Amino acid sequence: MLQSEPTDSDYWKDFQSEFKSAKESVEKLYLETLYSEEHDGCDTLIELHSGAGGEEAQDWTQMLQRMYSMYAEKQGYTAEIVNYLYGDGAGYKSVSMLISGKNAYGNLKCERGVHRLVRISPFDANKRRHTSFASVEVSPIIEDTAEISVSPDEIKIDTFRSGGAGGQHINKTESAVRITHIPTGIIVACQNERSQTQNKETAMKMLYAKLAEKAEKEKETEKLKKLGLQMKIEWGSQIRSYVLCPYTMAKDHRTGFECGDTDAVLSGEIQDFIISKLKQDKQN
Repeated sequence: MLQSEPTDSDYWKDFQSEFKSAKESVEKLYLETLYSEEHDGCDTLIELHSGAGGEEAQDWTQMLQRMYSMYAEKQGYTAEIVNYLYGDGAGYKSVSMLISGKNAYGNLKCERGVHRLVRISPFDANKRRHTSFASVEVSPIIEDTAEISVSPDEIKIDTFRSGGAGGQHINKTESAVRITHIPTGIIVACQNERSQTQNKETAMKMLYAKLAEKAEKEKETEKLKKLGLQMKIEWGSQIRSYVLCPYTMAKDHRTGFECGDTDAVLSGEIQDFIISKLKQDKQN
């Protein structure tokens, strides 16, 4: 039986398939170049702090904690809450998470800043619209290095009982650890592990992360000074807004990237926001 000759249509389909494959390979290679900073490949410490506003802001902080936990899961990362301070009836006043995985810091450093929520408050009997703020701090998890080292006489270690529910063991033993870095005044704490030793090890990781982040901020501040600019850290300088009422929209104020599906965004679909910011940084 004779085989039919390939038609122009067949050649065109093959070309389209090969072109699509080549385009995807180039895009993948390009995305890898976005993670070129020193600590981008590291695991990360992410800390959330509620702004003024009581239960409303504290609930927003918990919503962000859930968003980052779900983001971590979608990326194949592991996420663990290591320290927390519950709110007055709802949410968190503050919460710290360790997130581990490829380029965890490289991605999540883009989330550093103030996040703003606009919604009908579930805590307002009159169903009025409220605006809430929460700040996000992100630090790379690094080991003791020549650039960042901590000697025993530079730290103060305190133990305390865990502040949350966790059974009799947590309530009756001082397994939680708080470490104060005396030269800088940086304070870190871990209360997630059952063992005081494990909590101390995790707290030391957190301390190195905070010191590394401090060093990076100093470099960035110096860079901005040379350019004649000044870094804004007040609540008004939010990086992203999440509007749930009267319309739905999540918008990044740095890149202009926006998404109307706020449910998806708050369920961890934030990689497009992150890639948009990484591309902007690469161009600058």
